[in-house]
Amino acid sequence: MGNHRIDAADSSNHEAFIRALLRDLQALETMIERELFECGVRRIGAEQEMFLVDSGFQPAGVAMEVLEKAQEPALTTELARYNLEANLSPRRLQGHCFRDMEAELNDVLAKTRVAAAEFQADVVLTGILPTMQLSDLTLENITPHTRYRRLNDVLVQQRGTFPMRIKGLDEFNVVHDNVMFESCNTSFQVHLQVDPGEFARMYNLAQAMTAPVLAAAVNSPILLQKRLWHETRVALFQAGVDERSDTHRARGQRARVRFGDRWVRDSVVELFQEEIARHRVLLTNEVGEDPREILERNEIPPLSALQLHNGTVYLWNRPCYGTTHGIPHLRIENRALPAGPTVIDEVANAALFLGLLMARKDEDITQRMSFEDAKHNFLSAARHGLDTQLRWTEGRQVSASTLLLEELLPQAEEGLCRTGVSESDARRCLKVVRERVEKGATGSRWILDSIRAMESQVPMHHRLHSVTAGMARRQWQGTPVHHWPLAGLEDSPDWKVSFRYVEQFMSTDLFTLQPEDLIDMAASVMTWEHIRHIPVEDDAGRLQGLVSCRDLTRLLTRPDSSGKEAVRVREIMKENPVTVTPRTSTLEAAEIMKRSNLGCLPVVEGDRLVGIITVLDLMRVAARLFQAELSR
Repeated sequence: MGNHRIDAADSSNHEAFIRALLRDLQALETMIERELFECGVRRIGAEQEMFLVDSGFQPAGVAMEVLEKAQEPALTTELARYNLEANLSPRRLQGHCFRDMEAELNDVLAKTRVAAAEFQADVVLTGILPTMQLSDLTLENITPHTRYRRLNDVLVQQRGTFPMRIKGLDEFNVVHDNVMFESCNTSFQVHLQVDPGEFARMYNLAQAMTAPVLAAAVNSPILLQKRLWHETRVALFQAGVDERSDTHRARGQRARVRFGDRWVRDSVVELFQEEIARHRVLLTNEVGEDPREILERNEIPPLSALQLHNGTVYLWNRPCYGTTHGIPHLRIENRALPAGPTVIDEVANAALFLGLLMARKDEDITQRMSFEDAKHNFLSAARHGLDTQLRWTEGRQVSASTLLLEELLPQAEEGLCRTGVSESDARRCLKVVRERVEKGATGSRWILDSIRAMESQVPMHHRLHSVTAGMARRQWQGTPVHHWPLAGLEDSPDWKVSFRYVEQFMSTDLFTLQPEDLIDMAASVMTWEHIRHIPVEDDAGRLQGLVSCRDLTRLLTRPDSSGKEAVRVREIMKENPVTVTPRTSTLEAAEIMKRSNLGCLPVVEGDRLVGIITVLDLMRVAARLFQAELSR
């Protein structure tokens, strides 16, 4: 995420940074006018984000230790202690560039895994880690660099809380108090160097082509045990760093993470101007020499203010400025593709994206497709993967699979070969995508089908543990995801890791009451749903008490019970019940219930009710662990 040296946000620093930002933009325009940028060179690059997991395939906050141990220059930090990023070497889009990229990435990942093993951890490549828990998303897990803490503080100051509402097969609705939801997302970011004069045309083309490529690449269907979009990262990332107030959202202020709002007309400058005009500065750094003075000496300025601000505006296709051997260049960075399921899958996705840009580089896509259709396609691909229907050129409606197989994959191969990529390298990569599309076997589909295959056997938390264990085992074998057998219980032979904490098996689909509800309602719900305990909460979800079957029995046996009308829940509920948190260990929860002779424990985060566990839940856990022990 760039330079970690960030200044405090006092007014003088902020004003100086704004002036530096405007000067950088002026210098960029001057450099384009003077034709100082490198042209006629096609370089590509990539950034690999990854999760670190412990032996139970839960997030492992050992990134700083792994970095120190690995001593690998390509590795750097990310937002959370359980994330790392590898920056691959830029290379020409020619010859065996994709095979070389794959080899370099495998080498870096191998070194990372060796270092991680020293801390009983491993690496997993996936868009969103299926075993991620809400309790992992605390500031205790934020990477100890000023940039990340400052980013959180500014967003919290501007936004207050972060509401996450995503609808898919399940519904996800959480209000969080920090920026750590961003750390749930890991991607494989692809860079392409383009000339200033062709930037607008190539950028618009990248916008249009991202949707079908994403449809074939989806790998993020699960968030905190909820089945949502095939590429849930797209929805989550926008909500996770959204600093807009309710007022700003209501009047349509643009989100900091977005696809865009229109085609680019003439120049990359338009995108940078819009970033500055629409989005407040979140971070500042030390202001250096005026870039205009650097240009007057016939030297190239770093444009560090512009680059820092650009790094806090998250377009799914982002413009980038950089230098190679002191010569400036422009790049398009595609941020939409997820990490995983394997290195060859990722490299194949990159080859498809880059091949399409090369095949159609002289095309003005704005004359053949509306921007609204391009944006619709992107969101639809994120929701539905290969099942999406795309609004393609000339108003055609076509399935993503048909479009890829019949039109785009052949175009991508032609574009790569025409650019100078070896035919064998191009065909090897695109064959991976073709077979994946033909089988409809994306990473997301593999995860969802694996979960479904285990549905009648075990609860969701253990299915997700098995899926993550199976994913981790398969992705290092070098076989692309469309060849993977589904994950099963045999992938996770150690049942105990799925029952360490209350959050792994607590019930979150709760039937609750409010203090002013009638007791008749409590009795009816208990009868209908065959439950013995009902938490009582207020409108804000704060726990107020607990009603049990025993409370109802006591009421019915009271001498005055027959003559009293309209008994309210508040009159019989137990106030201030014993509670646990999601990260309470299962053993501790069992001891509490035994010691206090309790039939259930409400689970709270702060004062908010988030779940419940019962004696029956603990008996099921014990039975499964006993069953697993007998089968050894």
